[in-house]
Amino acid sequence: MDMTTKLIAAAERLFDRHGYMATGMDRLTVAAGMSSRTLYKHAGSKAQLMARVLTERDRRFMARLQVQSVDALFAALEDWVRVEGTRGCLFLRSRAETGGDTPEIAEAVATHKAAFHQRIEEVVATDLGRENPALAEQVLVLLEGATHAAVYRGTDAVSAAKAAAAILMKRART
Repeated sequence: MDMTTKLIAAAERLFDRHGYMATGMDRLTVAAGMSSRTLYKHAGSKAQLMARVLTERDRRFMARLQVQSVDALFAALEDWVRVEGTRGCLFLRSRAETGGDTPEIAEAVATHKAAFHQRIEEVVATDLGRENPALAEQVLVLLEGATHAAVYRGTDAVSAAKAAAAILMKRART
């Protein structure tokens, strides 16, 4: 594993567990096993590092969403929650912590959320056989809500959202 990959993996673990603001550069250097000079060489600023973490997380998350049905979207989220944990959406948490005032982070979050929204629209259209932006928005809200409710409800939150989405899809087909 190269230094940058090692740093991004260590930073993601810390940012996800402790948050952006509570994770200092000293803690990052220890977790990555490198000097602060090496860390800054590979990461730039803390905000740049967080943006890189979010970009990598986006890549992994969106790869799981290469599905053809709404039901499969929720199955992918259930799997994500089981593997990655139930701490809510790192994108929204990092934006909330910074108030949207850190351009690198705000841009990474906006890019991810736009791609996420587009992917949901595509899956809904494929599953339904036609576009339905209102239904895609409802599915988006169910997915986002389930991600955050999983913090205290575990995968049961995703299962409940999946059942609600199935009702919406059935209603849209009739």
